[in-house]
Amino acid sequence: MKDTISDSRENYLKAILEAEAEGRQVIPALLANWLEVSAPAVSMALKRLRRDGLVEVGKDGIVRLSASGREKAYSTALRHHLVERMLKEIFGMEWHQIHEEAERLEHAISPAFEAKLKEKLGEGACPHGNAILPVSPEERRSRGETRLSEAAGGHEYKVVSLEERDPDLLEFLHQAGIEPGGKLRVSTQNYDQTVSIQLDKQASTLGRMAAEAVWMEPIGV
Repeated sequence: MKDTISDSRENYLKAILEAEAEGRQVIPALLANWLEVSAPAVSMALKRLRRDGLVEVGKDGIVRLSASGREKAYSTALRHHLVERMLKEIFGMEWHQIHEEAERLEHAISPAFEAKLKEKLGEGACPHGNAILPVSPEERRSRGETRLSEAAGGHEYKVVSLEERDPDLLEFLHQAGIEPGGKLRVSTQNYDQTVSIQLDKQASTLGRMAAEAVWMEPIGV
């Protein structure tokens, strides 16, 4: 039971940290959605986290990490990042299968094993193209990246990274032929908020939710 509570606490802290890094205002409803739990469960968890001095909840309802909460959250995010890279770079696991596995294994990594993974893997992005913490959309756009859902038609792009929170979406993108480092051509942005793309000789149409998860940079611009 103690391990289950500890894992849950780490999941909440990591979710808050990742949401903050994406530039979101962290409210209980967002955490319920991201962690797929009920509103009462979020309220109970936040009560425990406040009691332990790991989060603060302002009068505006925004949840913020304390200094100790941020430290613990980053530690979990780092372990998740290292596990994903281990699964891909050492064990050859497919990029679209590793996120959910890493969600489970991140809680079991000891400090000694974490140090060995750092030594073995060095610096680098995860197999989805992401750093340890997400980058805000504003920062991405400032360095020339764009979402597939916003990309101009008639241009070719290289996929930089994929938002990896939803394992089902990662599997869908894999089946559609979209992967980090891959290339695609945007044919049209359609009136129904879908986007038509060309991958080698394969044409495909993606809905808005899938297209928003794909970050790209233009080729030859």
